Amino acid sequence: MATRLIKPTPVDVDLWPILEAALRQDDGSVARAHLAAGRAIYYSEDDTPRDTVIKEHPDGRRELVRFDIQGEHRIRDLA
Repeated sequence: MATRLIKPTPVDVDLWPILEAALRQDDGSVARAHLAAGRAIYYSEDDTPRDTVIKEHPDGRRELVRFDIQGEHRIRDLA
């Protein structure tokens, strides 16, 4: 006997207010933990060019990168 899958009902939820509230409560502890564990973090600042993000390495190096279907592309080093 085949199992019949039931399509879930769409939910009208605006996620932006939820995400914005979470960001306001961010104290940076998760980012610091990632860096301490030897992993890079990604973020943007007010002056970060459109379609790019800042990649910060555990050693403090920062790069401007962008992503596309082929993956991550380094644009340039940041001071």
